[in-house]
Amino acid sequence: MAWILVFFGLVVLLVAGDILVKAAVNLALRMGISPFMVSLTVVAFGTSAPELFIVLSALADNAPDLAVGNIICPARLRASSPCGGT
Repeated sequence: MAWILVFFGLVVLLVAGDILVKAAVNLALRMGISPFMVSLTVVAFGTSAPELFIVLSALADNAPDLAVGNIICPARLRASSPCGGT
């Protein structure tokens, strides 16, 4: 049963991602915004979305320490990675 749910979740993820990208590009074309800029925004949101949902889940479970840690650590990693540090 678990494999069926994992497979179903992956299919929904792929279909929803495809719909999101197509809708964002269509909206950008209507507004006169470069599709490149929209794609950068979608990618930026896509990489930050899991952290956002973990923070919201931690706050809902009354675990503010986990929420703060999940905000600080990825930001520190992103700031230090281009410099070669961790």
